[in-house]
Amino acid sequence: MLAFIWAEAKNKTIGKNGGLPWNIPDDMKFFKETTINHQILAGSKTFASFKRPLPKRKNLILTHQDSNDFPENTTVFNNVDQFLHYANEFKNETIFVVGGQKIFKELYQHVDFLYITKIDKNIDGDVKMFDINYDDFKLLKSWNGEENQEYPHRFEIYQRK
Repeated sequence: MLAFIWAEAKNKTIGKNGGLPWNIPDDMKFFKETTINHQILAGSKTFASFKRPLPKRKNLILTHQDSNDFPENTTVFNNVDQFLHYANEFKNETIFVVGGQKIFKELYQHVDFLYITKIDKNIDGDVKMFDINYDDFKLLKSWNGEENQEYPHRFEIYQRK
């Protein structure tokens, strides 16, 4: 199963200058608790923003770069079909797609779940999330994050209908 996990501002910003344009500890905690002990798939820019493979997760990377450009304890795929073939072997497990926007767009038709942190504020950034047709998904759960004066937010989980 594929699941997307990301945070986005009201104006669809998801990144700025190779990182997140906000600091929301509650969102980081949600990301960690949700993805720990799972496989995660990132594009090369998103992976670079981590500075290292994320611990207690199998780190997968979708990139056109050579696998030798990445740490030994990562698995590199050079195209979507190669990754989907791999993911098919793990149909009963959740693989979390963690970004970036291009990877989300390329895998959208295959995603089963959406885990979103929605920030109730417009935030400047250079990467925006594409429009998702929420009619294709059923809201499973929604709750407010911890109070954060600067970045009020809520968490939402959707499943494809």
